[in-house]
Amino acid sequence: MKQIDVCFTPDLLHLHTVENTIVVVADVFRATSCMVTAFAYGVNSITPVATIDECRLLQERGYLAAAERNARKVEGFELDNSPFTYMDDRIRGANVAMTTTNGTLAITKSRSAVKVLVGSFLNLDAIVRFLKTERYDVMVLCAGWKGRVNLEDTLFAGALVERLKDSYAMAEDSAIMAWRLYAQGKDNLISYMANASHIRRLQRLGIQKDIAYCLQHDLYDVIPVLRGNALVSMEV
Repeated sequence: MKQIDVCFTPDLLHLHTVENTIVVVADVFRATSCMVTAFAYGVNSITPVATIDECRLLQERGYLAAAERNARKVEGFELDNSPFTYMDDRIRGANVAMTTTNGTLAITKSRSAVKVLVGSFLNLDAIVRFLKTERYDVMVLCAGWKGRVNLEDTLFAGALVERLKDSYAMAEDSAIMAWRLYAQGKDNLISYMANASHIRRLQRLGIQKDIAYCLQHDLYDVIPVLRGNALVSMEV
């Protein structure tokens, strides 16, 4: 039987095997939620890069550029890390370069996988339907926060495990832990996460609407997939 595993932070990725595995990267607040939204609104591609300097170089080549550090937009770039920024006509058909504190780093670290998919609650059902047709094992890579575990990405991992548990065996305790956490909180994720560190961080910036938006399930039927150095939308 196929297996599903969960890596709680990219700092633990060296303990896992990603070869012959499909990796689903989750940075719920907010990078992967932004990416899914951008493709739903017609972006052509998103090139995720680990550093601000790499993002600036692509900006100089004509890309729309998004840069975020510590949940704030970096000065000198067009786009920030709010999904509402990507509900805009200038996104349609554009090539975007993006760097974020956690999410883009997690994607760039996953390149040796069979496929790298971008996951969020927003496209959870699309991810589930696709994975059920695949023959490979799956690993959910939680972007976390600066190498540390966070609750929102772990809950996404648990949601994916729950929906795939009849098709995939839980490989390690991390998958069981994520699944049980999601089972506890799924009826009211906002309340369940009330004291989570990144919730508090975003609330201090006055962007509660981003929190509520990113926790919605199954809004979009899109799956961003890494092709070479860029994310494109996979037909589902």
